[in-house]
Amino acid sequence: MSAPQSTRTAEYRVTGNRAADQDARLSEGNGSTVCADCTDGLGKPREIEPGSFRERVHKNRGLALTWRIGVFTVGLLLVMLGIALTVLPGPLTIPPVLAGLWVWSTEFDWARRFFAVFRRKAVAAWRHAKQHPVSSLAVTVGGLAAAGAVFWAVGHFQLVDKATAALGL
Repeated sequence: MSAPQSTRTAEYRVTGNRAADQDARLSEGNGSTVCADCTDGLGKPREIEPGSFRERVHKNRGLALTWRIGVFTVGLLLVMLGIALTVLPGPLTIPPVLAGLWVWSTEFDWARRFFAVFRRKAVAAWRHAKQHPVSSLAVTVGGLAAAGAVFWAVGHFQLVDKATAALGL
């Protein structure tokens, strides 16, 4: 003998299930499979203004790829220059890194979001330097003098030659 079956269908909704939530959004009629507030980098692509230089470049697929590689390379070189300048104290690292992020942000949406955060922090650092000009100038000038002394000592005492001889290279 079997258990009695109900003719009433169970109605329930599972929350927290991304697939179910996506199905709900699709059934709402907006046709979007990605939420408008997503910040994971997979949201809306970078918009291209009609008649702009970017539109002309992106019409040709090969040229668009070359352009993107060039933009990435120039931005990477500027960011690496800023990182290389971290050995010097003061605000010397900020301009090349900002320039590199700006170059990237012209083509890549993820860089535009990152650039906005970095720009706010750079403005705050500049504001702090303007409020404390004597200490900022002292740190910058002292750091440049120390870096100059190190470069002079390396050349004057032939430290690179002595290091390579000690290592047997």
